[in-house]
Amino acid sequence: MEKSKSLVDRLNAVNEYEQQPIPSNKLKGWRSFLGTYAGEHTAGTEFVIGPLFVAHGASAIDLVTGLLLGNILAVLSWAFLTAKIAVKTRVTLYYLLEKIAGKKFTLLYNLVNAGLFCFLAGSMIAVSATAVGIPFDMPMPQLTDIYPNNIGWVLTVFGVGAITTLIAMFGFDQVSKFAMVAAPWMIMVFIAAALAVLPRLGVTDAGSFWSVAESTIWTGVPLEGQSKFGFWHILFFAWFCNMAMHIGMADLSLLRYAKKWEQGFSSATGVFLGHFIAWIASGILYSLFLIESKGSLTFAPGPIAYGAVGAAGAICVVIAGWTTANPTLYRAGLAIQSINPKWKTWKVTLFVVLFTTIAACFPGLVMRLLEFVALYGLILMPVGAVIFIDVYLLEKLGLKSNYAAVKGIQLNWSVAITWLVTLTFCLLLNLLLGIEIFFLGLPGWFVAVLVYVIASKLNQKK
Repeated sequence: MEKSKSLVDRLNAVNEYEQQPIPSNKLKGWRSFLGTYAGEHTAGTEFVIGPLFVAHGASAIDLVTGLLLGNILAVLSWAFLTAKIAVKTRVTLYYLLEKIAGKKFTLLYNLVNAGLFCFLAGSMIAVSATAVGIPFDMPMPQLTDIYPNNIGWVLTVFGVGAITTLIAMFGFDQVSKFAMVAAPWMIMVFIAAALAVLPRLGVTDAGSFWSVAESTIWTGVPLEGQSKFGFWHILFFAWFCNMAMHIGMADLSLLRYAKKWEQGFSSATGVFLGHFIAWIASGILYSLFLIESKGSLTFAPGPIAYGAVGAAGAICVVIAGWTTANPTLYRAGLAIQSINPKWKTWKVTLFVVLFTTIAACFPGLVMRLLEFVALYGLILMPVGAVIFIDVYLLEKLGLKSNYAAVKGIQLNWSVAITWLVTLTFCLLLNLLLGIEIFFLGLPGWFVAVLVYVIASKLNQKK
């Protein structure tokens, strides 16, 4: 009983400064962010996204050049958009949005945001579960599965969710420490696994890699039933797969701890180690799996990694899922807690992880991951544009920033209209012109900027 009380006391003592600027003595240096980003983006998703490029028939040259340029654009977005505003304001996305948009809009946004983050974290828990279930010879999800197909899968998911909960409940410090320990090892396993299987694909020396890559791994020919991915698909996917975090400003909640805005460039460890090396490595593993399984429909990262390099590969999948789920759940917890700041952080996180774990039981969450990643970034993107304009432009136009706080109103209609019009515009581009979801974020952002400026002028002149 005493131990239980002591644990609760420790959890209650966790202070994430949800409603106030970060004290100067709590700011973090480069090391914390290098580790956090490397861990978060060397993730379970890499075992899903990397194979996507193989399945969609990306060519080797399109893959390399698209990933290179797309990841550079993502790092620049993190640094020049998110990090600068994070260091300038030192508050969470949710608290800043409340001052701009009002409590009613923020309540809606937070519920949507938390739900999206929960589903993303749930997919990571599911990815880890595919590796944990290997020793028990658990039937693995198939590409066509939506619902859980056995009780073993459900029990495994809940076991992984329990461990994830323990880490996430202790706040940013523990999330960062866990990532820093795990990230270097995961990256090495990704690289070692890919190198280890290359001879099985026909690579005999460094000089033969590119020819095998073009003819056997990234052939330029999509699998049956899959659309063709070219250079622009890959570039925009690499740039926008984390659009919610940088352009959508979700990482204000993390980067507010940075001593200076330049630490936003630490995101490069994540995207180039994770979204470049890990996507390439997992694509290599998946191409081998397709060849050796003769086109099996099984889509389980754990067995794919285990079949390539044994236990180390399976363990890497487990850890990769955790290091992405933890900061994602942290963000979701902050979103929920902002609804009622009196709620204890650890209690909110416990509720969030329970919801997330239930969602993770459904394999369809992983099988539809690419569409979901693109969609959740697009949904949150207009709010990022609003924050950018509110912080940097409105006062220069003779308008008031933080309008809801200044006027003491519950709802800033300028923000609500911007969100609605932008998403409607993107939907029409998709339905009427057939523009794929991966390409909607860029025109949508400029529309959001324009609509918010016009709506603010009309609204503030009342």
